[in-house]
Amino acid sequence: MQDGTAQKTGNANGTNAPLDGVRVIEFSGLGPTPFGAMLLADLGAEIIRIVRSDAENPLGGDAQFDFIYRGRPTLPLDLKDSADRERAFDLIARADVLIEGFRPGTMERLGLGPDDTAARNARLIYARMSGWGQEGPRAQEAGHDINYLALSGGLYPIGPFDGPPTPPLNFVGNFGGGGMFLAMGVLAALQERERSGEGQVLDVAMVDGISVLMTQLAGWMQMGQWNGGRGGNLLDGSAYFYRCYETADGRHIAVGALEKPFHDLFVEGLGLEPDAYDDHLDPRCWPERAERIADIVKTRTMRAWEEAFAGSDACVTPVLTLEEAAKGPANEARGSFLSSDTSFQPRPAPRFSRSAVRMPAETVGNESAEDLLARWDATPRP
Repeated sequence: MQDGTAQKTGNANGTNAPLDGVRVIEFSGLGPTPFGAMLLADLGAEIIRIVRSDAENPLGGDAQFDFIYRGRPTLPLDLKDSADRERAFDLIARADVLIEGFRPGTMERLGLGPDDTAARNARLIYARMSGWGQEGPRAQEAGHDINYLALSGGLYPIGPFDGPPTPPLNFVGNFGGGGMFLAMGVLAALQERERSGEGQVLDVAMVDGISVLMTQLAGWMQMGQWNGGRGGNLLDGSAYFYRCYETADGRHIAVGALEKPFHDLFVEGLGLEPDAYDDHLDPRCWPERAERIADIVKTRTMRAWEEAFAGSDACVTPVLTLEEAAKGPANEARGSFLSSDTSFQPRPAPRFSRSAVRMPAETVGNESAEDLLARWDATPRP
């Protein structure tokens, strides 16, 4: 596996990373806020992460492996202290972007709201990350990924027809609907500033981002291509050719043979006749066929099925653990994970033909806050 120290590296100090020269102040938070900042850091932005002076790791564990904070040093500040708040303003005056994920109104109460910062830096892009949005009936309520997903309509369709909805980890709300839209919004605002010369405020709400992620599903429902409940739909695990099956060793394979040529290769690989499965898009035949195929799949191990379908377009793959994926031949060939003797983590994405991305070290942060402050010509802490 490829070692992060051996990769072509990009940082904001003289290389050609896409966001070279972009300076970001991140007021540390959880979930989507640091994930969005991580994406910007991977692309070369210089980021100082301001944390509370008494900050602790809320979930415990060894903080050096908290890779979501990679690529940017921390600066402890007490924002209720006038001297530390002035240090924050000193940095904000030199920044292109400010990212914060506090409950709406918190930054205003600290004297660091958009109006306060615009007085110091009219070109500042002020990105506000929240669950419910800066305004609205739930703006002041607490919530987590599962809540935002539930009220956006995105949780209801996920899971078995005869059971409760299944939370898709925090991929959809925190990272897909939150951090990704935060990073995209910042990039768009930076581009717009090239034309206008002015900063602006971004209201990035997970409920909004999740709704956008559901655009195709909303269309399918109104086209009659998706029913309103769980089960009986093409992509929800109901179709016998788009689901996971348990193998003889208690592992699983994933099948995604949607189109007929792929479907026929899958059925043929099981020892069945494709002509007998010609009506594969008819949901009425799915339950019985799924049971039959499940019995067949249980006769071999996961690795045996992987070998049986190797090189085939049947769209059959083993379901790997994260540790297995990091060492898997396909991911290893692409260098999709960076590793050392003590850890591994996903490699930054996407990849550029000319520009470099910042390859992180195995631990959080790449330089000290003092070094970055010196480069920003900002006031160091006493």
